[in-house]
Amino acid sequence: MWEKTMPINEVRELRGKTNIFLGVGAIEKIFDIAKEIKEKGIDKVAIVTGKSSYVKCGAWHYIEKALKENHIEFVLYNKVTPNPLSTQVDGATKMARELGAKAVIGIGGGSPIDTAKSVAIMTLYPEYTTADLYEYNFIPTKSLPVIAINTTHGTGTEADRFAVVSVLEDGKEYKPAIAYDFSYPMYSIDDPKLMVSLPKSQTAYTSIDAINHVVEACTTAVTTPYAVMLAKETVRLMAKYLPNALENGEDLEARYYLTYASTIAGICFDNGMLHLTHALEHPLSAIKPDLAHGLGLAMLLPAVVRNIYSARPEVLADVLSPIVPELKGTKEEAEKAANGVREWLEKVGVKETLTDLGFKEEHIEKLVELVFTTPSLDLLLGCSPIPPTKELVEKVYRESL
Repeated sequence: MWEKTMPINEVRELRGKTNIFLGVGAIEKIFDIAKEIKEKGIDKVAIVTGKSSYVKCGAWHYIEKALKENHIEFVLYNKVTPNPLSTQVDGATKMARELGAKAVIGIGGGSPIDTAKSVAIMTLYPEYTTADLYEYNFIPTKSLPVIAINTTHGTGTEADRFAVVSVLEDGKEYKPAIAYDFSYPMYSIDDPKLMVSLPKSQTAYTSIDAINHVVEACTTAVTTPYAVMLAKETVRLMAKYLPNALENGEDLEARYYLTYASTIAGICFDNGMLHLTHALEHPLSAIKPDLAHGLGLAMLLPAVVRNIYSARPEVLADVLSPIVPELKGTKEEAEKAANGVREWLEKVGVKETLTDLGFKEEHIEKLVELVFTTPSLDLLLGCSPIPPTKELVEKVYRESL
């Protein structure tokens, strides 16, 4: 295959609305980025990240050095958790405002980068809270520049305009999303070397997140041929290289192509949007904030495939062929496709069901309610290839128990 001809140690630039540096050693591009932003007058930045992985993966060594060499002041907020909270964004925003930050750097996976995108907006709107932003109590029109240092291969947030933050204040259990054209990162770094320390579980969960992005994006009511093309390549690369990364986490070739696949999956759903799996997962991790997003998606995916297959059999047969071979693209194959997806998930070590995670029959009513009341999820439901009724949502949850 052509992948063997690609020099993964040469950093190449992927141009789109975000300029992405991809390759082993891409983290060193932070020196060029720091120099450039200083020349543009950005001399103060807020850094948003998790508790320790930004140091353990090696990214911080380069970032701190680049900022100090270019005399860029910074504050560090390192309290972001998986499924980040609006209150964490508020805390980081307070630090950014006190410094007078002119840009925001996010270091990590989807949670820190989404938090960075949110801080970049909220710094410019001191009269509002992050909960106001995610509950659509105001519509922003501007943002500080964002630089994304990506350390996982799953979310695609380094390449798109989306951000997700949980609002758990005042008894709420919301996990909404926002998407604005000014929220694309200015620069992103995708360096597979930063991902070799990802544990097996996170390697699988983040990759499954990317699989879900494209299975949804290529089957929405607004999908495009471009989204279908990106979906096919994402699934092919994930199917080929995820087993290698699970076997040997330091396999840089595997990490490289999983990172690339995740990035184009982000571009895929930036174009084709998402629908049921993400709309139904957000309430799961709102109720259980410690639930890994990719695991939540994995538990729902077979049931979603089963229920939407008859509406998009030709597309799904083609896109899923690397993990579910011999699908012919006929409506009658829904059960075969769903079972094939479940079997593939089990092969990569993900066997859990909603019941295993503590969800029970009595939780379904609350979950269904959250699907239809969480701000922004109506936009995902509106992209569903089949009518997104409460009966359908309940059915998917029940089949996933």
